[in-house]
Amino acid sequence: MTTQLPTLSVLDLVPVRGDQSSAQALAATLEVARAADALGYHRYWVAEHHNMPAVAATNPPVLLAMIGSATSRIRVGSGGVMLPNHAPLVVAEQFALLEAAFPGRVDLGIGRAPGTDPITSYALRHGAGGVDDQAVTRFPQYVDDVLAMMDTDGVAVSVAGRTQALRATPAADSVAAVWLLGSSDYSARLAAEKGLPYVFAHHFSGDERATADAVRLYRESFRPSELLAEPRTFLTVNASVAEDADEAYRLALPQLLTMLALRTGAPLRPLASVEEAEKVDLGAGQQEIVDAMASRWVIGARDEARRRVADLAARFAVDEVMVNPVAGAHEGTEPGSAPARVDTLRLLAG
Repeated sequence: MTTQLPTLSVLDLVPVRGDQSSAQALAATLEVARAADALGYHRYWVAEHHNMPAVAATNPPVLLAMIGSATSRIRVGSGGVMLPNHAPLVVAEQFALLEAAFPGRVDLGIGRAPGTDPITSYALRHGAGGVDDQAVTRFPQYVDDVLAMMDTDGVAVSVAGRTQALRATPAADSVAAVWLLGSSDYSARLAAEKGLPYVFAHHFSGDERATADAVRLYRESFRPSELLAEPRTFLTVNASVAEDADEAYRLALPQLLTMLALRTGAPLRPLASVEEAEKVDLGAGQQEIVDAMASRWVIGARDEARRRVADLAARFAVDEVMVNPVAGAHEGTEPGSAPARVDTLRLLAG
């Protein structure tokens, strides 16, 4: 029996393996993006993280310019831009230009979290979005500012008694679609209040109850706007898919160990190879954390993985699932490639 899948999309953190330079990690991401485009995936979003040894997704607009140029039809977007790190006008300008370059294909996903450690966060925000407390407190206003500045008519701004029009780009024909992202109920409430589409970071939390609560809050509180008449959301999930379940788990192990380090405060390192990851001796408590994470990810052979994705979509009543292909690489894999990540997308697509 054929499994009826929801619309499939991709989330990419641009992972960096121990055998890769940043250039090679970017080359691998472009390979994955081209595969997603050819396989019919709907969106390709990249995250914003800073100063992390295993993540090269530091600048979504730069990455999206590369990915948009390397693909032909897939929507490209941020998952997301961490708005308190940046001046709203800069974000509006970046995504107005991306929309001009790839009209009708651009999503601006906006988040409130720092996406990094406190020291790096200070370095990012100093002189741009203000000090941390101010940047976070002003987040709802920053969202409004971005929306207004990207509007094709611009927005009137008054400073010291002088008013003039402010536009993100001189002559926009269309505007990037704006989404609010979050891992708590804060963004769910804000998205509902502003009538914007919303995505809960299920791939990060993995807590089905938290996801269900956030999505329910968003849907029940939603106020229609000029941008959106009805609530719109989808699900994100980590996935490793291979020809058999054992291989899928082996390929997921490097990313599972990275997430273990992140959750336990251990030093972060580039992604290990599958063979290196299998040599790591975990204590009972560590293994319990890894097992719990693995149970919430989509890890398995093709048919079972497709059923899991379809079940998740049905459980949360969404018609789109965004997959973060977390499959690692064996020793000797070409550094500028990511064959297991491509295979995950290929096998899920059918």
